[in-house]
Amino acid sequence: MPPIMSATPRVIIIGAGLAGLACARHLSQAGLACTLLDASDAVGGRVRTDRVEGFQLDRGFQVFLTGYPEARRMLDYPALQLHPFHPGAMVRYAGGFHRISDPFRRPQDLPSTMTSPIGSFSDKLKVLRLRRDALRRRLCGQAGGGERTTLEALQAYGFSPAMQQRFFQPFLSGVFLDEALSTPCRLFELVWAAFSCGDIALPQQGMGAIASQLAATLPAESIRLSATVSHVDDSTVVLASGERLAADALVLATDDATAAALRGESRPAAPGRDAICLYFDAPAPPMRGPWLMLNGEGQGPVGTACVLSEVASGYAPSGRALVSVSLSGHRSRVDGDVQQAVRRQLREWFGEEVHAWRHLRTDHIKRALTPIEVLTAQASNVSPRVRPGLYQCGDYCETGTLDGALLSGRQAAAALLADH
Repeated sequence: MPPIMSATPRVIIIGAGLAGLACARHLSQAGLACTLLDASDAVGGRVRTDRVEGFQLDRGFQVFLTGYPEARRMLDYPALQLHPFHPGAMVRYAGGFHRISDPFRRPQDLPSTMTSPIGSFSDKLKVLRLRRDALRRRLCGQAGGGERTTLEALQAYGFSPAMQQRFFQPFLSGVFLDEALSTPCRLFELVWAAFSCGDIALPQQGMGAIASQLAATLPAESIRLSATVSHVDDSTVVLASGERLAADALVLATDDATAAALRGESRPAAPGRDAICLYFDAPAPPMRGPWLMLNGEGQGPVGTACVLSEVASGYAPSGRALVSVSLSGHRSRVDGDVQQAVRRQLREWFGEEVHAWRHLRTDHIKRALTPIEVLTAQASNVSPRVRPGLYQCGDYCETGTLDGALLSGRQAAAALLADH
């Protein structure tokens, strides 16, 4: 039998990532107290920032899209002190860097964008059509449906193989951690619309500031860290320590594999999309300006690179530069030492000054993004209600994005409030 509900139900949320924090915030605003449990030593889940020798190191290279609709609704952007990237990228190709910019926001780059060897003149006109259709939510319709792959969508728009290989493949494989560009078109449309209507940005205090802002709206005593959940026994949460916590309602705000295990489902976890990121301390920035650098040559382990301190100064101490280098997919599988392979390629890009760079850390984030097959299976909008008294949220319940995590947290809270 389900537990007898009190006038004010006791809610336990398992997971203090963005979905769990968003759920707790909406419940708190509705006057419903809750307790968040997290196995880690800080909130945020995968959206964390560590302070290392005066540098801010996010857990793997991450960016924030200001055009995300749920994020706009929930977060205080001015308080985050967001610093935008230039709208576009520097693409490494044929031994040099070539500028590709959004002409609506950087019209001064139009001549260099249109004359660059990164695709044809026709390709660049098609990028404008892609932008328009994404903003009007017509991109998938033009591509043949939301479950077509991103690659199929690009092909439907008629982009040349050169444009696909030199720009879209390195850019989107960095976004989706998906070398094959097999991500469903509906997710591509969402992300491309966010790129087109807002900035790619970093908070001054690192990506972890997003989770910190959400947590700051909750009573401090409502968050219990280093509290690993062993299993769920009906309406009771059992911690690894043996402590048992009774609740009237439970919310699973974890990744998809952990949520399945807590629901008592025995199924193999789908392989996630891993990310590898190397951080270097440099005496000076190898490229000035807040640019994302793409490997359009398709050779070597480097996928993307960025001087994070050129985007937001808080990422490095005064007089130093923080360089982030991201690898993914087959480019991370190189013979020998990955760091040395990365350095060799960066010396080709920036010269011998790379010798003076000091390696700070390498992050290998397992399941950095939800498996594509899980997102495809969730396309039918899975309900946040698992069973009476049990709810779920997480980026995997929606779009697999930061915005999807926030949205799913709100939806789980709304379902719980409607039931009680």
